[in-house]
Amino acid sequence: MAFLTVEQLRKDVADKKIDTVVIAMTDMQGRLVGKRLDANYFLAEVLKHGTEGCNYLLAVDVDMNTVPGYAMSSWDKGYSDLAMMPDTNTLRYIPWQDGAALLLADVQWLDHSDVVASPRQILKKQIKALNDAGMKAMVGTELEFVVYNNTYEQAFNKGYKDLTPSNQYNVDYSILGGSRVEPLLRAIRLGMTGAGMNVESVKGECNFGQHEIAFKYSDALTSCDNHVTSCDNHVIYKNGAKEIAAATGYALTFMAKPNQKEGNSSHIHLSFRGLKDEMVMADDKDSEHGLSDLGRAFIAGQIKHLRELSLLFAPNINSYKRYVPGSFAPTAIRWGRDNRTCALRLVGHGQSLRLENRVPGGDVNPYLAVAGIIAAGLDGIKNNLKLEDAFAGNAYDSDSPRVPATMLEAQRLWAESAWVKETFGAEVQSHYSNMAQVELDAYGKAVTDWELFRNFERF
Repeated sequence: MAFLTVEQLRKDVADKKIDTVVIAMTDMQGRLVGKRLDANYFLAEVLKHGTEGCNYLLAVDVDMNTVPGYAMSSWDKGYSDLAMMPDTNTLRYIPWQDGAALLLADVQWLDHSDVVASPRQILKKQIKALNDAGMKAMVGTELEFVVYNNTYEQAFNKGYKDLTPSNQYNVDYSILGGSRVEPLLRAIRLGMTGAGMNVESVKGECNFGQHEIAFKYSDALTSCDNHVTSCDNHVIYKNGAKEIAAATGYALTFMAKPNQKEGNSSHIHLSFRGLKDEMVMADDKDSEHGLSDLGRAFIAGQIKHLRELSLLFAPNINSYKRYVPGSFAPTAIRWGRDNRTCALRLVGHGQSLRLENRVPGGDVNPYLAVAGIIAAGLDGIKNNLKLEDAFAGNAYDSDSPRVPATMLEAQRLWAESAWVKETFGAEVQSHYSNMAQVELDAYGKAVTDWELFRNFERF
């Protein structure tokens, strides 16, 4: 059994099977942060009242440095606490850690009001809007990663240079290539199954040492309990895969563009259904694509808002280096039927009909990205937007609108969008614009290896 009830947890604690409960929230970067608690203390105190954490957990850079510009958190405001309130629907075993269980938390201010800039709250707001419109979202994410035959400590000490990939040639779909690292891949698959996820498959990818583990899609919202399943699984899998790799002497990275070869993607498959699982996006009367009018409006909304939402799909400086023509990462904002040169790829038929957003990389925060996709789809449906014809051929060579080429461009589009402000709120718009500014400022001050090789002797 993977998922836990509170009653089963109490029994496991009494039987000395579980002694540790990890409570975690998701930060802006899509990482799990939180505490390891004594299991008895969790049951006696934290289960009912939650636990506190400094509010800078949603207002620091990737290195956990305090940075200026956030309205919710600053030295002037004393870096006060927020509350991590456990969501018992996410309670599960951690099979790769002895005696441990994990659950995720929603974050609130100490007066019990929501912390609106929290990624999980941003998604829940859009899920509620979708529910109010009589629909729910079905979501699946596909995460790629590169595996190295080095430990994380060795990689750090080498400055992340001259690492040995687990495969030293292209192993896309290669059974032999996957077998070379099957002990690690198997440990990840079994670990995630034990943590309550439905693993479908694993396959090699193009970059050296690159692999992808696919999971069965699930509701972004299960209407009976407000449980955000797909994105929760995404962040737990990502964290767990790195923990398992570290325990077995490997290092793996979900970094969007770790080298000059193909980057790590995180394609997001999403479709809307009625609250009783009715097919609202599909229509068999459309012999060409199988789309209903609602489905067409949904895709039109994605096309209309993709550029101003790019900051949610590509949240780091490095993210934008994936977008290279001919690399299987998109540059053209077009949609096509099973066309991997487009940013938006329509796949499946009938009940399986869904739109694949190919813009996000492995560094994406899934809560923010899925929230953006839902919001754009709802806007397309609300305004009955008309869908352009599907693109056939090589979209890389087209004169289509382009995915933003830099984080600076994406930040400007996000920060200046009246629709973003109306949809997500001024606080969320400002908060994530500042997140981008912090990264841009840090990058602007950095002296890179490229600059040293380019300039040291020549000038």
